Amino acid sequence: MRRIIFQTMISLDGFFEGPHHELNWHVVDDEMNEVAIDMLNRVDTIIFGRITYEMMAAFWPTYHSMDSNATVAHKMNNLNKIVFSRTLQSAEWKNAVLIQEDAAPVLERLKRLPGKDMVIMGSSQLAASLIPHDLIDEFRILVAPVVLGKGHTLFEGMHDTYKLKLTRARMLRSGNVVLYYQPEKRINRLTVTYSAKLG
Repeated sequence: MRRIIFQTMISLDGFFEGPHHELNWHVVDDEMNEVAIDMLNRVDTIIFGRITYEMMAAFWPTYHSMDSNATVAHKMNNLNKIVFSRTLQSAEWKNAVLIQEDAAPVLERLKRLPGKDMVIMGSSQLAASLIPHDLIDEFRILVAPVVLGKGHTLFEGMHDTYKLKLTRARMLRSGNVVLYYQPEKRINRLTVTYSAKLG
């Protein structure tokens, strides 16, 4: 079954964007771009909510993005994209499909189809809506060496406790740290299944 990976960057004080959706505090260098390229090589579909889609669609098709990072721009522009929104009327970015239905049942069906993994980039509210349905298989949280002081916290609005297990950590030269998590109940379920096979 295809996996869904959630990848986003947060500040040291836990904000994934500024109060007006600013992302200009992201720390990006060649090594960070290598992390992005590695992710994009492993997936065939990018999943967005409306706000992140609009920001990405306004940037990646531009000459500036292709001039500054042609490899990432090429992949972002050419990969399949799914946008979940009830307010958008169209999604004009290349290979983008607008879906105005609830995300969980749609993604549950897509996970069963043949293909590579899928990634949610940013779109914290969308990711939070999928957590109760156990649809996210891996969380990749990139912590930037920046304190914002204000903004929107990751998974804002979630009220239930959701435990994750750290499976890997990678420190980059820029000071960014990439944290890889899996849902704890998914880890436990895999352990039980493996133990049952041994027994």
